[in-house]
Amino acid sequence: MSNTKFEGLSVRAIVIIVIILMALLFGRKVVRTIPAGYVGVPTLFGSVQDKPYKSGFHVVNPLYKWTLYDVRQKTHVEKSMVPTQDQLQTTIDISVQWRLISASTPSILENTGVAEQMIDVHLVPKLRSVIREQGKSIKRAEDFFLNETQERLQSIIQTELSIYLEPKGMEIQAVLIRDISLPEFITRAIEQKKEREQAVEKQKAELERYKTEQEQQIAMAVAKRRAAEEEAAQVKVLADARAYEIQKLNDAVGRNPSYIKLQAIEALKAISKDPASKIYFMDGQSPNPLPLLHLGDPEKK
Repeated sequence: MSNTKFEGLSVRAIVIIVIILMALLFGRKVVRTIPAGYVGVPTLFGSVQDKPYKSGFHVVNPLYKWTLYDVRQKTHVEKSMVPTQDQLQTTIDISVQWRLISASTPSILENTGVAEQMIDVHLVPKLRSVIREQGKSIKRAEDFFLNETQERLQSIIQTELSIYLEPKGMEIQAVLIRDISLPEFITRAIEQKKEREQAVEKQKAELERYKTEQEQQIAMAVAKRRAAEEEAAQVKVLADARAYEIQKLNDAVGRNPSYIKLQAIEALKAISKDPASKIYFMDGQSPNPLPLLHLGDPEKK
């Protein structure tokens, strides 16, 4: 019995020792922390596991080997020469915003590799192909500056890339045209055209200003003419009234000779109020004697 007990203790001790050794050997590999914004894809003896591990703490098989994928949004910038129907080459800078699809990372690892290989193997060749193909539908190089051309080009490129790349594990979120560089002689021609258009607009503005000034001067002249006509009409009315008054007065005098006597008496009354005045009557027998004002002493002259 003592031998059996001793043998039992030996087996137990051996198991404990083995567990301790395994813990020391694989302890760090039993747990795995995936950083934020990443997913981890494990492989076991070269075989890719179907289930990716999202960011966080995980208890895993210590024999796993890991490949991490950054699944946050990224931007790829591509400068490409685009031929148009007029046989000219236009340089276009395009930004493609993309991200890896988390669930597809095992397939990416198995079929393509890491994220950089996804760009080199799939994104860049397809992007260049679509750009060149779409350039063939544009008649003139300067049409790239039209908003409708740029919007159509961005939309078609994004659609074509999405159809091609999403099954491979890459999501296209946006395609943006950053810059367009036309051939130099076209750029100069466009600038000259703009300068001519600006000169024409300036001339139009100057003509409009001159037209406005002329209209203002005409309006002022019309207003002055109307004012003069109204003033002349008013003077005529006053003159007609004065003539009518004189005519009536003459008519009254002609019908009533005593009116002049009355006016003479009124004049004498006014003159008599001045103490320095001397009045002489000429021809007193006349029915209308006229008073004469003595203006000074004749002896002193």
